[in-house]
Amino acid sequence: MKILILGAGQVGSSVAATLAREDDDITVVDTNNDLLQKLQDHYDIRTVQGCASLPGVLSKANAEDADLVLAVTNSDEINMIACQICHILYRTPTKIARIRSPEYLSQTNLFNNKAIAIDMLISPEQIITDYIKRIIHNPNALQVLDFAKKKIQLVAAKASHGGLLVDNPISNLRQHIPKTDIRVAAIFRNGKPIFPEANTIIKNNDEVFFIAATKDINSVMKELHPLNKPYKRILLAGGGNIGARLAKTLENNYQIKLIEENPKRAETLSEELHNTIVLLGDTANKELLLEENIDKVDLFCALTNDDEANILSAMLAKRLGAGKVLSLINRAAYVDLVESGSIDIALSPQQATIGSLLAHIRRGDVVAVHSLRKGAAEALEAVAHGDKNSSMVVGRRIDEIKLPPGTSIGAIVRSEKVIIAHHNTMIKAEDHVILFLIHKRYITEVERLFQVGFTFF
Repeated sequence: MKILILGAGQVGSSVAATLAREDDDITVVDTNNDLLQKLQDHYDIRTVQGCASLPGVLSKANAEDADLVLAVTNSDEINMIACQICHILYRTPTKIARIRSPEYLSQTNLFNNKAIAIDMLISPEQIITDYIKRIIHNPNALQVLDFAKKKIQLVAAKASHGGLLVDNPISNLRQHIPKTDIRVAAIFRNGKPIFPEANTIIKNNDEVFFIAATKDINSVMKELHPLNKPYKRILLAGGGNIGARLAKTLENNYQIKLIEENPKRAETLSEELHNTIVLLGDTANKELLLEENIDKVDLFCALTNDDEANILSAMLAKRLGAGKVLSLINRAAYVDLVESGSIDIALSPQQATIGSLLAHIRRGDVVAVHSLRKGAAEALEAVAHGDKNSSMVVGRRIDEIKLPPGTSIGAIVRSEKVIIAHHNTMIKAEDHVILFLIHKRYITEVERLFQVGFTFF
């Protein structure tokens, strides 16, 4: 697939790096030559320096040959104009744009082929807000991902002493919760993947990914970790787009405090938020945190645009007694640094955003993609089409399908029914199939399984 990425910032660079490893034909446009040079030094991609909304620059970037344009510059207006130009001049099949302003996002009639020709809008701030909300609603989870219109969830949880399944084989799950059907998709121990089998022993501190019907998640969670009480008191550090969105979403159901260091922004937030206490100050100010009873806070979220400030404030909050701390971290190297330290949840905005994009880039009928473990692993939802003669999955039991190494089918949604996958489960046409890939390098082989051909031998 020929993909034109407009913008080499954090999202654009992350997507380019992800797709370059998968043999897509990638061209990146940006005004900053230093960013482009860094990408060229590491990946086999083409770059063009210039403003992404100029027809001449788009022509130089071979926009006429692009199958997909991804406009993710820092300017909503440039992203919109670039997509419109690609539609008018080149009839580009798929146009995706990052739009950050709520003013634009609220005007849904603006974005269609009769107005501003954008096929899909992405808002990283909203994606991150939704992501954090799922974690807040599931206080024992490190990660919660929705599939099949929220009928199924893939959850990552840390196994710890006190969990009923710790130091026991996976097969014991059925004895503990006989009426609940689940599938352990993967285990990561000391950062290394383990492909789970019935006799695999779950150890303390294992990161366990499991798939279950959404209604059954809590039943499974208590097998891995002593259940925490639901969050009640939440302190948000940073009143930018993400902090403000999260506060608005949560303030009617939780006790929310928000710290913002910019006086004008703090004043604006105090007017916009009705049930949130807005505090003016430094998010890493020890005295301020102590004054606000940080030791009674259930969850501290560091949400500024500054990685260092987020890490320091989250570590300080944890040391002062916060129940659990979450930090936004953009740099992958920083995620590695803090992952085994005092920060409970390190969240990468780029990886959360990339999943929304990949669903529109993956071949075959892929309707949802989630990038996991800093992009090394992936979970996806694919729709099976065709029949036994035209498909490599339809009409076959799971144990008859030649899945790539480290790949498992976790669940199937058939109409409204959730089916947790077992070796003898048969896949039918139009099933939504949830797959987990420990090694994302095999994604092309998985996509091929769900492409319909005339015949397979």
